This record gives sequence, C-alpha cells and structure tokens, in this order.
Amino acid sequence: MTHTVDTGPSHTGAEPYRWRWVALFVVLAAETMDLLDAMITVIAAPSIQKELGGSSSMIQWLSAGYTLAMAIGLVTGGRLGDIYGRRRMFVVGAFGFTLFSLLCGLATSPEMLIGARVLQGLAGAVMVPQGLGIIKEVFPPRELAAAFGAFGPVMALATVAGPVLAGWLVDGDFFGTGWRMIFLINLPIGLIALLGALRYLPASKTSHASRLDLTGTGLISAASFLLIFPLVQGRDLDWPAWTFALMAASVPVFALFCAHQSRKERAGGDPLVVMSLFRKRSFTGGLLTGLVFFSGMVGFSLVFGLYIQIALGYDPLKAGLAGLPNAVGTLVGFVLVNASGLARKVGRRLIHIGAVAMAGGVIGVALTFSVAGMSVTPWQLTPALLLTGAGMSLIMAPFFDIVLAGVEPHESGSASGTLTAVQQLGGALGAAAIGTLFFGLVKQGRSLQDAMLLTIWVEVGLLAVTFVTAFLLPRRARAEQEVAH
Repeated sequence: MTHTVDTGPSHTGAEPYRWRWVALFVVLAAETMDLLDAMITVIAAPSIQKELGGSSSMIQWLSAGYTLAMAIGLVTGGRLGDIYGRRRMFVVGAFGFTLFSLLCGLATSPEMLIGARVLQGLAGAVMVPQGLGIIKEVFPPRELAAAFGAFGPVMALATVAGPVLAGWLVDGDFFGTGWRMIFLINLPIGLIALLGALRYLPASKTSHASRLDLTGTGLISAASFLLIFPLVQGRDLDWPAWTFALMAASVPVFALFCAHQSRKERAGGDPLVVMSLFRKRSFTGGLLTGLVFFSGMVGFSLVFGLYIQIALGYDPLKAGLAGLPNAVGTLVGFVLVNASGLARKVGRRLIHIGAVAMAGGVIGVALTFSVAGMSVTPWQLTPALLLTGAGMSLIMAPFFDIVLAGVEPHESGSASGTLTAVQQLGGALGAAAIGTLFFGLVKQGRSLQDAMLLTIWVEVGLLAVTFVTAFLLPRRARAEQEVAH
C-alpha cells in the first residue's frame, strides 16, 4: 500500500499524516544502522585481520572507506530525494545498504571487504539524508521538536552501543560466523527498514521537476574528497605534507562549486545545493554550530574510549559498558524535554543550557580521572557521564527543528544532505584534531592521564564555542517562517 502526501504539510495546515510516528521509527532504524556501522569495525578489526590478513592501513580503511564514501555522497543523496522523491530514494538506499552489508559478511579478502564498505557508505549517503526531509514532511509544527529530538538519544545510544555490540557478536561467534555477524546483523534491521518504508513512508510529490546537476556533483565530490581523505588518513600517517596540500586544494574547489551553483541558480537551472539556503539565518548558523558541536562530541568520545582501554586497561566490552551512562543521560534528558515541551517553549536557550550542562559533565569526568587516578571504575564515572549525556540531549532536542525551520519544501533534500554532510565532516574533523592532540601530547612525553585531561579542556572550549555560535540561531524554531509568512 502506498501513501502520498504533499510536500511540507506543516506549511499548509493539512491533517497530519496518520502513520507519522511509525515513519519516524523507520527513519530512526535506518539512522541506527548507519551509526552502528560507522563505529562497529573498530572493535572487530583484530579478528578481521587475523582471518583475512592485510596490513594495518588496509584494516584502518574498513572504517575510513565507509566514512569517506558517506561524506562525499550525502549532498548528492539529499538532492536525489528532491528530484525522485524521498521515499523512493530511501528505499533504494536501504536496499543497497542491506545488500552490501551481506557482501561485507561474505567477504573473502581485505580488498573485497573494503570495497563492500565503500559501497555500503554510498548506499547510506542515499538513505540517511532522506530521513530529515521525510520527518519535516509528515509532522505538524507542534510535533516537529519531539520528532527531531528523537535523533539525539538514538545517535548517543548507537554510538555507545556500536563497540558493545561488536564485542558481544565477535565473542559470541554466533553460528560460527565470528566477526562476520557485525555485518550480518544489518540484514534483519535493513529488512525492517525496507518493509517499513514501503508500507508506511509517504510517496511525497516533489514541488517541481528537476535534473541532477552532474557538474556540481563532480565538484562537490572532489572538494569533499580533498578535505575528508587527509582528515581520515592524516593522524595515522603522522600528517605528511601532502595531507595539508590536499586540504588546501579543497578550498578553491569548494569556491568553484559555490560559484557554479550560484550561476546555475541565477540562470533558472536546478543546482545541486540551493544557494538560497545560505541566506537563511537558521540554516547557516546551524551549520556552524553543528560543525563545532559534532567535532567536539565525536572527538571526545573517541579519546575517552581509547583512554579507558589503553590507560585503564578496560577490555572492549567493559569500555563500551562504561560509556552507557552517557547514553542513559541522553535518553532521560530527551524524555523529560519531550514530555514537558521544553524544546518549543525554550527554543535556542535550551541549546545554551545543554552546552553548560555538558561542559559541567565533561569537567566532572576530568575531576574523576584526577582524583581516582588509574584505578577509576565505571561506577565512579557514572554521575559525570549522566550529566554529559543529559546536556547532549538538551543541545540536540531543538537543534534540527531550529536549523530546518525556514527551509522550503523544494529545499528540503538539499538542506538535509548538506546538514548531514556537515555532521560527518564535524565527526571526521573532531576525530582527526582531538585524536592528534591526544597522541601528540603522549609523544611529547606527557603521561596518558595528563594528555587526557588537556584534551578534555579542549572539549570544554569547543562547547563554549557552541554556546556562542548558538546565538546565530533564531530564538524559536518557527521564527523565520512567522516572519516570512
């Protein structure tokens, strides 16, 4: 059965889509699948290398290939949703993701596995950006904050659960599959997302016919590769000169892309990225705020996970479980915000409150490490991590709703792809910069504990920047639309 809705019912006052909460579940299932696969190979890498062989660099590309392909394809994937319909492209992406997960599980060589991971990332780039656009289509304004806010706890839970799930699946050796089960577990999840999409996602009508801007696709893909490839590889290669050369080369290519898109838009064509988006305060402010916030969040999570394993001697499963209070705090924070309607009532101030709370939690982690030293237990870290997670939920609960507030229906795919790409860029940037800082301090002779504490203060600084950049956002999610309409 196919459901059809006009794009953007939140602007028309039409009756809300009947299956909108089921549609949200389908979108979140796809988001979970993507986030799990971004994190899950870190724990399983030694087992994969033992069975398939390959150098440490090839094993690193199990994660890097996925991240790079995803980041490069997101803007194009979002635009494809505008052109061919978000439900259709979600189904194509979910099918491809599930199929390539099976290919990963059947891989017989490192090269085959890395190739399948790249294809998996490309499929994810088609699937993931459709979710934000679909949510904006099917939910009325009064429920958008709750719908977008659900992304926060899902992202936190998936990020924490990835290593835990990987450790459990590899150790369990279910049906004799060993590490292969970390990919095969996607088959039932992907099937649920695929069938749910076919049954419950509306077949939205695009506002106008358009064609894919192939020149723009080539330029943005090249620019993204030049920036993200050295970020992914640089830290492990100790930042050779060519990594900085590639990053510098990305700047003129991005500039050329923007110039090409502006010319195409002025000529009445269909650009890959609708440049009018960048004249919207909520969107441009959101991109900058998101870049800083996600850089700090991913960078801190990476270094925290490394520190408790390298310095404190936690095994992978214990390390994953040690981070669970962070996810619990995020979930509890989201439930409280959703139940009270705070995201709508407080708006931008909730991001400020969340940044302060999260900074307090991160400082609490630093104090715990300082006081307890190398004998710190997961229970001792629990209060600070709960506060960190709660602060994270306060930041993310209103974030997507505010950022996408002024986006018109024909801009949704472009906006979703760009916003999701910035999340990926922020994650790659945070992992590279904060990871490099941590290991650089250790190489200079600092103790692991000192390196960790200094890294935490950098995260506090990034949260302070998040606090400041949030002032670029409008006070309320509907502020721009109320002015415009």
